[in-house]
Amino acid sequence: MLITIIILAISAIFFVSGKIRSDLVALCALVALLLCHILTPEEALSGFSSSVVIMMIGLFVVGGAIFQTGLAKIISSRILKLAGKSETRLFLLVILATAAIGAFVSNTGTVALMLPIVVSLAMSAGMNPSRLLMPLAFASSMGGMMTLIGTPPNLVIQDTLTAAGYEPLSFFSFLPVGLVCLLVGIIVLMPLSKLFLSGRKKREDDAKSGKSLKQLVNEYGLSHNLFRLLVTETSKLAGSTVIELDIRRKYGLNILEIRRGDLSRHRFLKTIAQKLASPDAVLQANDILYVTGDFNRVKEFADEYAVSILDGHATEETNRNENSLDFYDIGIAEIVLMPTSLLINRTVKEIGFRDKYNVNVLGIRRQRDYLLRDLGDKRVHSGDVLLVQGTWNNIARLGRDGTDWVVLGQPLAEAAKVTLDYKAPVAAAIMLLMIVMMVFDFIPVAPVTSVMIAGILMVLTGCFRNVEAAYKTINWESVVLIAAMLPMSLALEKTGASASISNALVSGLGSYGAFALLAGIYFTTSLLTMFISNTATAVLLAPIALHSAEQLGINPVPFLFAVAVGASMCFASPFSTPPNALVMPAGQYTFMDYVKVGLPLQIIMGIVMVFVLPLLFPF
Repeated sequence: MLITIIILAISAIFFVSGKIRSDLVALCALVALLLCHILTPEEALSGFSSSVVIMMIGLFVVGGAIFQTGLAKIISSRILKLAGKSETRLFLLVILATAAIGAFVSNTGTVALMLPIVVSLAMSAGMNPSRLLMPLAFASSMGGMMTLIGTPPNLVIQDTLTAAGYEPLSFFSFLPVGLVCLLVGIIVLMPLSKLFLSGRKKREDDAKSGKSLKQLVNEYGLSHNLFRLLVTETSKLAGSTVIELDIRRKYGLNILEIRRGDLSRHRFLKTIAQKLASPDAVLQANDILYVTGDFNRVKEFADEYAVSILDGHATEETNRNENSLDFYDIGIAEIVLMPTSLLINRTVKEIGFRDKYNVNVLGIRRQRDYLLRDLGDKRVHSGDVLLVQGTWNNIARLGRDGTDWVVLGQPLAEAAKVTLDYKAPVAAAIMLLMIVMMVFDFIPVAPVTSVMIAGILMVLTGCFRNVEAAYKTINWESVVLIAAMLPMSLALEKTGASASISNALVSGLGSYGAFALLAGIYFTTSLLTMFISNTATAVLLAPIALHSAEQLGINPVPFLFAVAVGASMCFASPFSTPPNALVMPAGQYTFMDYVKVGLPLQIIMGIVMVFVLPLLFPF
């Protein structure tokens, strides 16, 4: 028992210091328990097969899909409209919305659903996400106190009461307690989060990240004079190749892309295929050509080949939904020619970017001038910057294979930022399906199973570019941290450390009266939950609280509520609850951030509950 407590204490010291990564500290503690023969290898590795850990992995994938499809941005923009320009109103909306969802969905699921939305919301509002993410995690736990199914400790005390022959609690017996928790949380978190979380530095982007896609589009004027041309059934273009049209020489126009896709009949699984306007690309009926150039020349071309100009003369800014220049499969990037390049003084046509790398040159930036027309005959100079267009992989290949130029920015990183917004309805439907499976008991699907189903569906329906993109959304530091710390609770129970601590504290306070006993049970539960799971703590302390109350001859209900609230309202460490761990990487929090914000909230919540619980449930 002593060895287990020493290992736990040393781990806590390293967690607080922050000099070693938290997941590495947790793994070292796990190895120490193995070497001291406190846990068997099977027991030590049980955390990695825990449903909590598997659920976390699945929820990272679901959250990533919500972000990747732009669904997070859509929802956050609606919330932002309600909040207006008030930071306080935005803070309250996030807390209240999270708590409302948390009353019916597991707190881990609530945070995973809200996390991408809140990050997008904070970025849109110009706030640091860290100001909202820790309160988000705490609010999900507070919301869980409002209903019987909100959090596992609530069900634990229900079982303890009914097993002892008492009347069962109703679904909303917890609502008054949950509302008090929420009120206390809002009052305490507003100043603490502003004091300790607002001043945190935002993550600096890589200095080599280059310009954003939107900046490149605006700088080279690609969004100006952008037209969509529909190849009709009777058009002369159907069956022709791009090189046969010779549109650039004849009309001075540039085909940026060919887009084809089924946008109406199969809406749920709809896809948009973007094709580069390569010379051998064959045009088909119903293709949409994205063309830039002078409107009069576009009209002349459209009349001659019997194609329809869609949406009139519109630009990306004026008609974003229909006439936008998207980068789902095709991207753009700048490359700068080296002074020693062998390509200098050769024409764009002679260099053969299209033939060798399957990319088009859309523009040349020469000091402050932008050359956008008749590029094939333009000779490149030392220091020229070329804007190229192609598939993301081909642009990335330019960076790997080219010795005469340097690709500015990180094309694949930019590709990852492009939202697949046409998949937002799919992601929304899958998210709602997951919530329904979690909320309604008559659906015989465990929460972890519903999360796994949702994660797999997100990948299969194309809400990610590929499976690798889904894997990249998983934060393995948080997963390993929780998985390695879960067996610590088993070690504390196995060695009798947790039982000895709880029995000693509770029995010692029983002689001082009901309030002292209630306070002892609450803060013992709160302390133990910092090191072992809240469910395990509730299972351990609920019978002790019940017997202690019966020995004093008083109502056990407030004491059991003290166990439930103490186990759920644990905010002082990142690994005390999965929601705390989930927001840690996104908010760039350290262990001490949880101590600064969470510990005062945890103590104040305990003091308030010691006085409120007897008022709601008299002794």
